[in-house]
Amino acid sequence: MEWVLKQFNQLSLDELYGIVQLRLEVFVVEQNCPYQDLDGKDQSAYHLFLKDNDVIVAALRVLPENVAYDETAIGRLIVKEAYRGQKIAKAMMEKAIEFITDDLGKDKIRLSGQAYLTDFYIGLGFKKVSEEYLEDGIKHYEFLYEA
Repeated sequence: MEWVLKQFNQLSLDELYGIVQLRLEVFVVEQNCPYQDLDGKDQSAYHLFLKDNDVIVAALRVLPENVAYDETAIGRLIVKEAYRGQKIAKAMMEKAIEFITDDLGKDKIRLSGQAYLTDFYIGLGFKKVSEEYLEDGIKHYEFLYEA
């Protein structure tokens, strides 16, 4: 398996298709949550993804400051169902945090995470900084990481 980090305009059409296909497979079909995935933010994002041969099995996006929040943000964290339980999400988040803090030189990261993943995000050094809210019908919290 191979980790890849690219800006939007560096993605091949097949990579972009694979990322969107995975997000729809999990967020829309598996979680039964119709929502507007193509929100106009992908174009300004860095996309971190894991390929198994030519299949994208995990992905997230890193949004620059002032796109989703005042801080740099992580969003659309996703792992294909057959690949869960292998700590891929944790490894991917650690890579994203390292990229943001070391390469981009940012010391704060914000994200909106599903409530059931609270312990996961806290284990990565994030703090819950909001009350519970519904996003697309799913319980979420905002989390903040400070290096």
